[in-house]
Order: sequence, then structure tokens, then C-alpha cells
Amino acid sequence: MESLSTLTEEKTAFLDKQRILADYKLVMISRHASLTVRKEVFMGKAKFGIYGDGKELAQVAMARYFEPGDFRSGYYRDQTMMFAMGELGLQEYFAQLYAHTDVDAEPASAGRLMNGHFATRSLNPDGTWKNLMEIKNSTADISPTAAQMPKLLGLAYASKLYRENPKLHGLKTFSNKGREVAWGTIGNASTAEGMFFETFNAGGVLQVPMVISVWDDDYGISVTNEYQVTKASISKALEGFRRNQNEKGYEILVVKGWDYEELVRVYGKAAKLAREAHVPVLVHVVEMTQPQGHSTSGSHERYKNKERLAWEAAFDCVVKFREYILTNQIASKKELDRIDESAKQLVKENKDKAWKAFTSTIKKELDEAVALIRELATHCACSEELNQLAQDLVQTLNPIRMDVIGTVRKALLLVRNEPQEIKASLQDWYKLQQRLNNERYSSHQYSESAENARAIAPQPAVYDPDAAMVDGREILKACFDAMLSRDPRVFAIGEDVGLIGDVNQAFAGLQAKHGELRVTDTGIREVSIIGQGIGTALRGLRPITEIQYLDYLIYALMTLSDDLACLHYRTKGGQKAPLIIRTRGHRLEGVWHSGSPIGMIVNSLRGILVCVPRNMTQAAGMYNTLLEADEPALLIEVLNGYRLKEKMPANIGEFKVALGVPEILREGEDVTIVTYGAMCRIVMSAAQQLEEIGISVEVIDVQTLVPFDLQGVISRSIQKTNRVIFADEDVPGGASAFMMQQVIEEQNAYFYLDSKPITLSAREHRPAYSSDGDYFSKPSVDDVVDNVYQLMHEANPNRFPPIY
Repeated sequence: MESLSTLTEEKTAFLDKQRILADYKLVMISRHASLTVRKEVFMGKAKFGIYGDGKELAQVAMARYFEPGDFRSGYYRDQTMMFAMGELGLQEYFAQLYAHTDVDAEPASAGRLMNGHFATRSLNPDGTWKNLMEIKNSTADISPTAAQMPKLLGLAYASKLYRENPKLHGLKTFSNKGREVAWGTIGNASTAEGMFFETFNAGGVLQVPMVISVWDDDYGISVTNEYQVTKASISKALEGFRRNQNEKGYEILVVKGWDYEELVRVYGKAAKLAREAHVPVLVHVVEMTQPQGHSTSGSHERYKNKERLAWEAAFDCVVKFREYILTNQIASKKELDRIDESAKQLVKENKDKAWKAFTSTIKKELDEAVALIRELATHCACSEELNQLAQDLVQTLNPIRMDVIGTVRKALLLVRNEPQEIKASLQDWYKLQQRLNNERYSSHQYSESAENARAIAPQPAVYDPDAAMVDGREILKACFDAMLSRDPRVFAIGEDVGLIGDVNQAFAGLQAKHGELRVTDTGIREVSIIGQGIGTALRGLRPITEIQYLDYLIYALMTLSDDLACLHYRTKGGQKAPLIIRTRGHRLEGVWHSGSPIGMIVNSLRGILVCVPRNMTQAAGMYNTLLEADEPALLIEVLNGYRLKEKMPANIGEFKVALGVPEILREGEDVTIVTYGAMCRIVMSAAQQLEEIGISVEVIDVQTLVPFDLQGVISRSIQKTNRVIFADEDVPGGASAFMMQQVIEEQNAYFYLDSKPITLSAREHRPAYSSDGDYFSKPSVDDVVDNVYQLMHEANPNRFPPIY
């Protein structure tokens, strides 16, 4: 077992007077920042406040060992750690509180995240990678409890890959041969969440360099540890994970959050074990406090008794740190008072600078709007109302952009009947602001770099004259083999992916060829599989993470939605994780293996590309495209298509399918049917039958739902046929309704319709088992024929009389 020398032996190196007093100043700066946040919220200058008071001392100790290239995946109370890392300035801290939309002022999110949610910028303005080894990196924080844990596993797993795969050693801007530590932080109550337990278990199995710190102040808002965790202690509850002489596991360390010397020693040991030996470490920091309670939304005096509050006042880490310094005669009371006062003044100065910077831009816009409204008032009959609007705006206390734009919209409504020339200036100003506000609040949902998926040029599949007809799985296997061969950053993980080559054999033999590090089995743990993918993609690798069946994607839905899907947006292009998520779904058998919850996916995962190929050749072309792109994507293979015969392309590793471009599978004149995935074969079969009775159907495979028909292919088809059916296997109102909205509303296809648009979907219940269950639960060829025929009956009842 590894150990460090005692703190006494290292005191000269680690606990010299200058360093201790620097730590004290940093602790006091952070404490005054927390106190100021609360005041600013109550003054109405910010909407909500959350703070890191009570957690300062442990974070200062931990930050000593955080090196450039390391990554943090943490908790929204980690401000002291970010200050100590040198990756968060005080003015930036308050800029986030005020939601300043300038990325230079608030680099974590450009005002998109509430205060306490930190991030460093991994990307240059053009979307290319920075040298991550020159940054003390923080992944973008998220609020859902324990949701920071899954990607922590991936951040640490990347170090394992960088260490053990020699072909990655040349990627020196991403790793120094895997020496980087992933530092995770979490509140004690959040350790009761399943994501924490799943991640913790996976970290022990994989033996990756992550240090998980639990900030334990004994409460989760009002609920104490007795209600949260077995034995009221997460370190006691996890004793079975502790490593020993014969078994790998975790180093589990417990330390008090007010004990400065012990905190420094413990974090030194934790860092050494993780960095040098790749041993995961749990640091349970107990006896912490939360002096201001959970947030500005409530008061902890409501649920803490007087005895508890008195204990917290006495054992506040700031109080105990001051006692430690005085007891050891490191500084006098007067010296500490001076440090405290200078810290308080520094916080005030930076708060004022942040407020001035935030309000100056809005003040300029307000002044412009007021001037334009008053000028407009001189030419209008409603001058009194306009001048009142302007005056109300001028007198608004702490105005924000909403106040300005809202007033202008009211003014333009008032003058709607006035001549165009007198209101044109205000209209033009409003339109300019709308464009600016779109960039401020709605940009970077998807990649805007030169590597975005829409910019990847398609390349058609090429076939030799004697190309073999093979099972669809062989197409995928050849594609994955080519991907693994040409790019050492690519690896695949998932349940049954490795030894047996996945349950449908698309990776058969590839682990033997490329090694277990590149094609890897995992346990049954969907959330942390996705977390491994997110974390490794954040560190420059190109993971393919498999969710064995589409039905099981729901396990990981929150991580996909709250972390991956909005990562690029919530950092305003500061971070990206181009993860490829592979799964399979649509028709098979029964309630849990016929999943097509596509509406759920497209509605909850905006920010992730959604690819729905109809066969394995199209899937392979999409994988090739996605590997060149820098965006996360979900690709859903057709579950019953792996043994259907397809022709093997000669350029299997090179051909690319354009994303967002539907393909017309069959041209027709009477009705357009828009579909995707497994439904393509069903619709094509129905179209053949309909042709025999004189109905010409145009069949369109959308290929991808996100992005959706960027070139207006579907609306042009409807312009020709004047009728449309949106067909899929989702529940009513699911993806068929999404497609209808995109085409009828966004593409204005309603102009060309002679009949009402139709959606053809599955029943709203899960599919019943057996072939009969499939027939009566999901759209069949007969259902497609009936729906098309009914449309034509309404249009020409004499030619197409009723069937039933």
C-alpha cells in the first residue's frame, strides 16, 4: 500500500507562513464573495444566489494538487476551488451572478448559467481545441444532483486510455501519457442518488485516476444524513469498496473540513495515489458547515435547532482556520484583520466593476430606445402614451434587457396604424436587437465551427461490379474496422461489445484485432457508459458508446439531456463532446424490445444529432460523417436489419451520408409519405401495392430527424403531390407530429395541401408480443395502404370507392 510521509516532515515545504496566509486571504475572499451574493440578490440586482461558504478550506487544500491538464467535474459550491485554481476571477464570478452575456466578461457561460456553475473554455472562438494541458480544466457544471458524476468517470477513463494506448502518446495537447487526475465534488445528500453509486462502482472496476470529494455538512436542504445514507455516513456505507492487499478498490479517506493541516495531508495523499498509481480515491470531508443555508431561496434557521447553529458557528472552517493561525503564532490578530479587510474591499471593488460592466451595455440600449420612442412621439397622435412608456423605462430600478425590449414592443404596437416612415427607425432598431439577442441567448445550440456535421460533404458509396451481397451487420463491421484502423482516438464500449462483438455481431472479431482497450465490454450501467463517453470526448477522444437497445436509453436520458445535449449551448461554444451513441430499435418483439420513443428523444435531446438510417449501409455512411464532425449524435440502427442482405461498398471507410438531407426512395404523383428507419421497407412495400391500383406514392426517407430536411426536399414533394402522410412507429403525437410541424409550419407546406396532413403512428400502448401483437400495435403495410387510399377516396370518391 502506498503512503506519503507525515505532514510534520513536510511542514516546511507545504505549510510555510507565506502559503498559509495566502490561503487565509483566499478563504476570506471567497467567504466575502458568498456573503455579497446574498446581499445582491436581496437588493434585486440578481435573481438567485447559491454560494460556497463553509466549504472554503477543503477546496483550498485540494487546489494545491490540481495541475494543468487535470479536470474538474463538480458541485455548484466550488467557487473557492475555482479561485484557487486561477481559473475564475472575482469580477467573472459576479458577472455570472448578474448574467452578463459577454463571453469575455463571463467566460463560463456568457450569462446562460446561474451563479456557482463554473466552466473553463476548452475551445478557441472558431471551435478548435485549445491546448488543454495549459489549462486547469473545469467541465461545465450542471444543477441536477449527482449529475456531474457520470462524466467524471469518463474524464478519468481518458487518462487510462492515454496512458495505456501508446498510439495516443503523441496527442500532447490533450494528455501527458495519462497523468491527469479527474477531480469530482458532490454534496453529502446527493450521494444517495443512483448516478453516484453507479459511477462509484464503475470507477472501482476500471481503476481510473479520479478523486471524489464529498462535502458533508450533514444536511440536504432540511433532510439530515440519517434519511439520506446507510449508517448516516457515505464513507461507512462504502467500506466494501475499500482496497486491500489482495483486492483493488478505492482508497477511502475521512477528514474534517476545518482541519487545515490534515486536509493538506489527505489531499496530498489522494493526488499521489490517483496520479501515479491510478487508484480512485474517496475523500469524505465531514464536519462542514453552510453558514447561509442552501441558497437565497430559504433560511436554514427553519430546520436547524439552536444547538446545531451554535456548533456551526464554532466549527465554521473560517473561524477554525483563524484559530489555527493564532494558536500557532503564524500571524497576529491585527494582521488577520488587515487580510480580512483587504479581502472584503477586493470583493466590493470587483463586484462594482462587474455591475458597471453589466449595466453599461443595457444602459446604452435603454438610452437608444428612449430616444427613439420620444422622437416617435413627436409625430404620433398617441404621443402621451409613448412618452409615458419612455418615462417608465427611464425610472425602472435596475433595468434589464427584458424591460427595454418589452417597452419597445409596446410602443410599436401602439403605433401600428401610423405611417411606415415615422416608425421605421424604431422598427429597424428592434430588428437589430432581435438579431443581437438571438446571438446572446440562443446561439451555439449546435456546432458553428467548420467541423459541424452540416459542413461535411457527402461522398457516395462506390460498388465493384462483383460486389458481394452480405448481411447488414457485415457492412457495419467493415465500417467500424476502418474507423478503428485509421484513427487511434476511436474506441467503442458497451454491454457485450467486446468479446462477442455485440449482440448483433457488428463488432465480431474487432476486439481480437484492435485490442481490449479499443473494443471494450462494460457492465450493465447505461448512465455511466454515457458518462464515459462524455468525459473522454471532452478530452479529445472519439468514443462510440453503445446502449444495447433503444428501450434502455431511458436509463441515461437525464445525463444525455441535462449534460450532453446542452453542453455546447450552455458554454456558448466553450466546450464540446463529440460523442457517438450507438443503439438499435424499432420493430422486434414485445413491450420492451420494440422501442421507438422517438418523440421523447427529439424533444428532450435537442443539441444532439438524431440519425435514423433505414439500413446498415446508410448507418455506415452516417458513422463516417459523424467521425469527421464535432457534434454529439445518437444513431439508431434498425433492429431487425442486421441479417438482411446489402451490397458491400468498395469505399466502406470513406463514403459519407449528408445529414439533414432526405432521400427520395420512390417518386410519385398522388401522395407524399414521409418516414424513416424500419418504416421505410413497410412504406415501400405499400407503395408497390398502391401502384397496382392506380395510386402513385412518393416515398421520402428523412434519414435524420435532427437536423431535419435542411434543403426543403419534403415541401417540394408536397408542392407536386398536394397530399402528405407522416408515418412512423412512435406513439401518436410523437415523432410523426414533430415531422409535421417541421414541414407544415417551418417549410410552409400548408400552402400546397389539397387534403389535411395525416400522421400514421403506432398505438399509444407498448407493442404486444408476437407477430399478431406487432401487426395490431404498429403500422403495417395494410395500414399504410388504407390511409393512402382513404386520402384518395376523399379526393376522388368515384374512382376510389370506400373499401369498408
